[in-house]
Amino acid sequence: MKVAVTMLVFCVAALLALGMVMLYSSSMGMAQVGAHYLAMQLVWCVLGLAAAVVTTLVDFRHLKRIWWVPLGIAVLMLALVLFSSSIHGARRWFKFGGMSLQPSEFAKVALIIALAWYGEHFQRQMPLWKRGILIPGLLIGLTVGLIFKEPDVGNALVLATVSGVLLLIAGIRLKYFLPPVLAVAVGVGVFIYHNPMRSERIYSWLHLEETKRNKGHQAYEAMVALGSGGLTGKGLGDGRQKLGFVPEHHTDFIFSIIGEELGLVATALVIVAFIAIVFCGTFIAMNARDTFGLLLGAGITFLIGLQAFINIGVVTSALPNKGLPLPFISYGGSNLLAMLASVGLLLNIARQARESDDGMRTLATEADVANPFARPPQPQT
Repeated sequence: MKVAVTMLVFCVAALLALGMVMLYSSSMGMAQVGAHYLAMQLVWCVLGLAAAVVTTLVDFRHLKRIWWVPLGIAVLMLALVLFSSSIHGARRWFKFGGMSLQPSEFAKVALIIALAWYGEHFQRQMPLWKRGILIPGLLIGLTVGLIFKEPDVGNALVLATVSGVLLLIAGIRLKYFLPPVLAVAVGVGVFIYHNPMRSERIYSWLHLEETKRNKGHQAYEAMVALGSGGLTGKGLGDGRQKLGFVPEHHTDFIFSIIGEELGLVATALVIVAFIAIVFCGTFIAMNARDTFGLLLGAGITFLIGLQAFINIGVVTSALPNKGLPLPFISYGGSNLLAMLASVGLLLNIARQARESDDGMRTLATEADVANPFARPPQPQT
């Protein structure tokens, strides 16, 4: 467990440091911005690290009793944000002076906590239709539906996928699971078909060369940035694509700037770091002391890994554009705060598991001292 925790902390710290460096570098091409993005990200990073300390030290099992509190607050915020000011045709953020808050980022963690409690509390009834699909489906549908309404299709699909995986781990039957999944897939397909903006995104993804002057411009320029970086990159701060060629290069497409300035070596190391985080999180979840810890750790790990996979897939044109940040690296305070708090929960699960192991060893030692004449078990022949 110690190795998994050390590797997890190291990888997250390395990605955070890289994110700060690349955020400053990407801001150099925006004279009117300067170091503003870096300063704001540092503020959110401090808040996130403070949240990570709290979620690491306070026993995560307390969440079993108050799981409905974070979920209720998240749902309320998702409902209220629909009445906020529209930005680029979407209502996703609360504005507080120079800072903004995106409720969907916290709703993802809140729903994972609720489903982890539900999966443990009704563990024996999860194979049934009512307990396994209907009731948790209502919780998922309410939260995901509000995010979808903003509209934020990318985060809605990510949260729906993570929730489905948690239900599978909790023990629902495939014969109950597959029909709703197919229905949702058909519904999303129909929505995209009748939504001009998103159908054009799919078309531009399939015909990148043809649409590189309009809808496919962002993805095409990101590919140019990755290709021009070569093996070792052009050098930190020497990238050209951040000079207005790649829109949102400090948020969703910051991975392309990493590739241009630091090269294939750096982008490969970023991918390795996320793979290591997924392996460490999976190991921690599998060694949790209870089912709640298992489901909570698995949900957080899958959430981080899936967001990284989709972001990198979009930047490399392996996936259509979905507008998701790269965890720990992209500019975005709400995502950074939620991700660091989630890492704290993973460390908490690992700490509780380690304490449980130490307790078992202590009990075994005390039993040996109390009965020194007990014969050790003999090997069977």
